Amino acid sequence: MPTNAEQSLRREAICSLLQRGPIATQQSLVDALRAQKFEATQSSVSRDLRTIGAIKTARGYELPTDDASVSQALDDAAELLRGLSPAGNHLLVLRTAIGAAQRVALALDRSAWPEVVGSIAGDDTVFVATDSAQGLRNLIAKIERAMGA
Repeated sequence: MPTNAEQSLRREAICSLLQRGPIATQQSLVDALRAQKFEATQSSVSRDLRTIGAIKTARGYELPTDDASVSQALDDAAELLRGLSPAGNHLLVLRTAIGAAQRVALALDRSAWPEVVGSIAGDDTVFVATDSAQGLRNLIAKIERAMGA
């Protein structure tokens, strides 16, 4: 089992790799790390990605760097949306491509849109809680604009 120092060095190496550009898969990261003589498995890389705050986009794993990356994540999320339905005054149900709900929810959570209180993602469905009925209407309008509706 790697020491804390080894884990820290591996995470720094992952950050360095991601700063060069997106990495398509966790296995690609494992291979790149092993080429640099790091002990790495898919599960250790998965934990490292979560720890360093990397996000999975349509292009692969990336480090969030600024508002532009949040904007790109929202654009990517819009491409994965299949529909939306309000459910009451404070809840929005989003339908996504299969397996894309967590990506969409993460993009919304990181958007810093004031209407979004939080989200819960399944496989192809996201429940988004809003701060008010007006917030729900505002959020629907923003999402529909992003979807090009």
